[in-house]
Amino acid sequence: MSKKTKKVEIEEEKIKEQSSEISKEEDRSEDTSSSCEEEIKQLKEQIKELEDKYVRANADFDNIKKRLEKEKNQAVSYAHEVFARDLLPIIDALEMALNSGEVDENTKPEELLEKVKEGINLTIEQFRKAFEKHGIELVDIEGEFDPNYHEAVMQLDSEEKNSGEILQVFQKGYKIKDRVLRPAMVSIVK
Repeated sequence: MSKKTKKVEIEEEKIKEQSSEISKEEDRSEDTSSSCEEEIKQLKEQIKELEDKYVRANADFDNIKKRLEKEKNQAVSYAHEVFARDLLPIIDALEMALNSGEVDENTKPEELLEKVKEGINLTIEQFRKAFEKHGIELVDIEGEFDPNYHEAVMQLDSEEKNSGEILQVFQKGYKIKDRVLRPAMVSIVK
């Protein structure tokens, strides 16, 4: 063989190797494009699943929000239910007092007055118990005037008490926990 033939053969072999490599690369690129397409398909499915989960979670959140809002509105609407239920026996007692106050010819006015006083005192005691049960209490009216709990309507001179002390109570005050419902109306010493 001649040098030329050998060179040609070597060149032919190189060409064959290159064409073989090109064909392998084409196969790889087909495999890669095929695997890319599969991966894209999987990713699209995952996106769909996540979008579905997001929509469901958002809907659940909206439903919970609506339910909590409804429960809050109901709680506000019926907040006084327990207190009102505790006042019902007091109303019953007052109605019974009215019904039992029937005067006949044998009833003495003094006896009737005593029964009415007793009924009123019992009713006031029931009110106090109901108030106590719900944290409502009288404002303290002993000692010094406190503008947070008392309303001074007049100032008077007194030898018995010191200046700034409560002298007389015109109307009792009430508070619920630390919040004043109504200040006590008082007179204080000058």
